[in-house]
Amino acid sequence: MVTTASLRGRLSRWLALQTMLGLGLVCVVVYVLFALTVSERQDEALSQKQNTVEHLLAGSDGERDLADVRQVLGSFLAGHDELSLRLMGRDGQVLFETSSWRAGPNEIKSRAFDIKVRSEDGGMARAILVLDKRMDDALLARLAWTLAVAALVGALAVSVGGFMLVRLGLAPLHKLVEQTGLVTATDLERRLDGAGQAYELQPLIQQFNALLDRLGVAYKQMEAFNADVAHELNTPLATLISSCELALRKPRSADDLREALASNLEELRSLASIVGDMLFLSNAERGGPARREWTPCLSVLAEEVIEFHEAALLDAGLTAKISGDAFATVDGPLLRRALSNLLGNATRYASPESSVLIQIDREKIGWVRIAVYNKGATIGVEHLPRLFDRFYRADPARSPADRNHGLGLSIVAAIARMHGGHAFAESAAGVTRIGMMLPDAAGPGPTL
Repeated sequence: MVTTASLRGRLSRWLALQTMLGLGLVCVVVYVLFALTVSERQDEALSQKQNTVEHLLAGSDGERDLADVRQVLGSFLAGHDELSLRLMGRDGQVLFETSSWRAGPNEIKSRAFDIKVRSEDGGMARAILVLDKRMDDALLARLAWTLAVAALVGALAVSVGGFMLVRLGLAPLHKLVEQTGLVTATDLERRLDGAGQAYELQPLIQQFNALLDRLGVAYKQMEAFNADVAHELNTPLATLISSCELALRKPRSADDLREALASNLEELRSLASIVGDMLFLSNAERGGPARREWTPCLSVLAEEVIEFHEAALLDAGLTAKISGDAFATVDGPLLRRALSNLLGNATRYASPESSVLIQIDREKIGWVRIAVYNKGATIGVEHLPRLFDRFYRADPARSPADRNHGLGLSIVAAIARMHGGHAFAESAAGVTRIGMMLPDAAGPGPTL
């Protein structure tokens, strides 16, 4: 099982790291500035002491004798344990040295300069003034430890506070998760409540609710589809079962059995037709494209469809004609199937002794419109958007369910979508027009 890091823990760790780095940087800057200030103060102190020594050793004539120098320097350095002074003549002989000259080379800061004194070798001496830094270094060390501990304690305090704030800030998200857990297949009407949620979460809540809306519609369609499939398959299956039971109830002649088998075969063909149409719709909804080829005359294709339906048209007392023509890049067999379904639908619902019209024209550049007109009962406006749903019948009582299982117009819409177009239906004043808008190779289709 793959485990993922907690968002709360991740945010808390990053906040703690950022706090530690920030406080650490501040402490380093403070330490460096303080150390530079101490170093500048030490240099300034050495400069002041150098000026004082030079002033003290300057006599009325600019020089003091050696005894006088020792007395003056001894008085000056009394009480200044951090300062040490050494005087050396030209021959390297130590003329004067304080007893506090004990610090190591890394613990001092020195300043060397020449000074005039009265002596046998010409009156010039080399003075080395030394400042003991150990007290300042100890102060800097204490400051470093203090800043380090402050940075760690501050980072820890901020981390704990940040953890609590992150937990408090993520509380609405936990509520959102709880709301999401309440959404089930049996309660698709429930939606996420965005009240009190952060602004950044509002788009997610809206998208999720929109997804639930789509899922609710799809689930209802699936339930209706399952019920319709069961209903459509139940009738031919019940007929088959009863026919077989009746044929097996007592001995039958060969002719009677042949008649029963012929009747059963017709019902099996109806079942196969339903299953075949359902498989076609399933493949179309999975995004199966149409195999397009250049068709210079769509009217020729429409004539073939009318010829196929000639017997059904004669039985219904109808005539069919074609108006207009166009060229397009389409899948010929699929378009024949769609036209056949449209013409079959018009034949079933057209008024007797009327005419069915197949009209082919160009709606605009790059688009071909194919529509089938028939005269008959006007379809209600509330039914028009659902005519292309599976197994939907605007008037189930008048629908010949033994020959029409309600998938014809659904297949028309699927074929239109496979070509990148769409189906449409209109009905007014006793005239119904159902058809397709198909794009050809001349240009793109309109946006729905």
